[in-house]
Formats: sequence, C-alpha cells, structure tokens
Amino acid sequence: MTRVPSTRAGLRAVLAHPGYRRLWSARTVSQAGDVFATVALSLLVLDLTGSPLGVSAVVFAEIVPVLALAPLAGTVVDRLPRVAVMVAADVWRAALAASLIFLGHNVVAVYMIAFGLSVGAVLFNPAANSALPSLVTDTELVAANSGIWTAAVLAQIALAPLAGILYAALGAAPAFGINAASFALSALVLVGLRLPAIPAPTRRRGFFTDAATGVRLLATDRLLRALGAGQLLAALSAGATSALLVVLARDHLALPPGGYGLLLGAIGIGAALGPFLLTRLVDDPRRPVFVFGPYVLRGLVDIALAGFTALPVALVGLAAYGLGTSSGAVTFNSLLQAHTPEHARGRIFASFDLLWQLGRLISLLIGGAVAATLGVQAVYYLGAVLLLLAASIGWTGTRAIAAPAS
Repeated sequence: MTRVPSTRAGLRAVLAHPGYRRLWSARTVSQAGDVFATVALSLLVLDLTGSPLGVSAVVFAEIVPVLALAPLAGTVVDRLPRVAVMVAADVWRAALAASLIFLGHNVVAVYMIAFGLSVGAVLFNPAANSALPSLVTDTELVAANSGIWTAAVLAQIALAPLAGILYAALGAAPAFGINAASFALSALVLVGLRLPAIPAPTRRRGFFTDAATGVRLLATDRLLRALGAGQLLAALSAGATSALLVVLARDHLALPPGGYGLLLGAIGIGAALGPFLLTRLVDDPRRPVFVFGPYVLRGLVDIALAGFTALPVALVGLAAYGLGTSSGAVTFNSLLQAHTPEHARGRIFASFDLLWQLGRLISLLIGGAVAATLGVQAVYYLGAVLLLLAASIGWTGTRAIAAPAS
C-alpha cells in the first residue's frame, strides 16, 4: 500500500479500510470469546485442584509454548501467507476449545489443551501484528492499534463479570462453547482478507537459518535492540506487580476482598481511556515520549502504591497505570510495525512475545520470593526501578533513529 501523508486518523478513518475492518472484527470477536474461556478456565482448575498452585500451572502451560516455539513460529509467519496462518490457528483453537466441553472434567487434559491453545496464539499473534501495517498507512498505525486494543479492554470490562455469572449458573461448558464459536467466526471473517504479497528474500535460505536471521536482526538493529531491552525489563516488572496486586490490596492497603475489584476496575478505566486519548494526540509512533513516557508514568505509580496506603491514591494511581499500559502498548506496537522490514515482521514480533513471556515468568518466580522475604512493597519499588530503566534505555535507542529500517 502506498504511504501518503494524512491528517491525524481516528478509528472511523481506519475502519473505512475493508481489510482493517476484517482484521479488527476477527480479533474483536475472538478476544471476546477469550474472556469467557479465561475466566472459566481459572475457576474450573481451581475447582478441580482446590489449589492456587493448580491455577498457576495453567499460566505456566500457556507460557511454555511461547518460550519453546516463538522463533520458529515467527519464521512460519514470514514464509507462509499470513492470512492462511491466522485462519489455520483459529481453526486449531476452535477445535481445542470445543474439546474442553467434553474433557473439562480431566485436569491433565485441561492443561494439555491450554498448552495447545497457546500454540495457536504463538502463530496467530505475530501474523496479525505483521499483517496490520499492510492494511493502513504509517500515520494510521496508532489509530489502528488503538482500535484493536480498545475493543479488547472493553470486552474484558464488560464480559468478565458475565463470564463469572455464567460459570456459576451453568458451569464451564457454555463458556468454552462461546470461545470455540468465536474462533470459528474469526476464521470465517479472515478467509476474505486479502494482503499485498510479501517481497521475496534475495535468496532462499533454510528454515533454521531464517529463524537465526531474525534473531540476528533483533540483536544488531539499534532500535530493535533498545525496544527489546525495554520489553524485557517491563515484563520483569509487570509480571510480579500484576500478580501480587491482590496481596498489596490486602496487606498494604488493608482492603476487604471487594476492594481488590475496585483496584482492577480503576486499571480497566485507565486502559480504556489510553487509546482514546492517543488517537487525538499522536499520529507518529516514532516520538520517544509517547513510546517510553508510559514506562515512567507506570514506574511512578508503582512508587506511589508502595509508599501510600490511602485508597483514593491507589485508585487514581492505578487508573494512570492502566492508561500508561494501554497507550504504551499501542505506540510500542506501532513503532515496531513501522520500523521492522516487511519480510521479517513475523520473526520480530514472535521474538518480542518471547521476551515478554520470559520476563513475565522470571518476574513471577522472583516476585513471590521478594514479597515473602522483604514484603510486597519491595516488589513495587523494584518494579518501578525496572520500568524507569526500561524508559531510559528505550528513550536513548529511539532518539537515535530518525527513520524506519528499509
């Protein structure tokens, strides 16, 4: 697609592109289905095992495929038609989600299916992120990513309580059925998506050589290296602070169980506002203040959460944290899409998924130990340091690049 200058774009402008409209619709419906499945899966495993550790094992089953398969999955995305990869991943996940209706009573089967669903996501997500820049102009990337992010956040806010009610009334099977149907509908919508052909590489390489080339690009490109470092440090911070928010609410803020729900609601409100504000402020994702400024905001919120016990401070801070998380994710993704060469986007996005999940896993393992020995406040102070360091590294690397890679 020819890149032409344009005025600042909003959601209405990007939805005018038929291809983006298809991708947005497919992702929105599957993300809505995921909300039902995520809630039902956590509650089901807790009922089957009677242990929070059992629920944690589901998270582990979802992370392992990313760590094991992301580099190879990125190469598949760059070698095969991206629409075909997304459709195949959706059909795979629809079949697995449907099987949970019949196998949900077996906890081993549940873990195996959670693993398989994550395998599908390892393929789908890099393909979707790689396809989006072909459907809109560079100046519309922020609006396009904002539209997808906003739909996901609103689905989480609106449907998570409904998913809990549905589980309590009818069990897990209806939720898994909804998830399977959402993947099937997503696949049907994506079948009609047409993308420009990806430029062929100058020479044909082996599969593993192509995978290694993607890793080498991430390691040698200054901007990608800075973004990768920021991604890893942010994951090291957010993994523990997100998981231990319930502990902070109980032990530091002295809130009743219902208070934890208020904190989550504040994050959701901020996360929904972030993309809304971005589309009115930003059309160039290469401005460092909008990419890494949110890390600074989140770091300051972590310091405030650890240092103060007043509920109003926590609610305002977490709304700001949600705003920083969503706006930062949108601009970060947009910059990554604008900078990465077309033929390597699958491998780069898969590598960033790997960095995120690796940092998240390490953070979860270390965060619990730090909270047990030094208190939960120490986790948030440490998280703030990591976020501020991520902002510093990313800001330096981003300012050094004035134009996208060719």
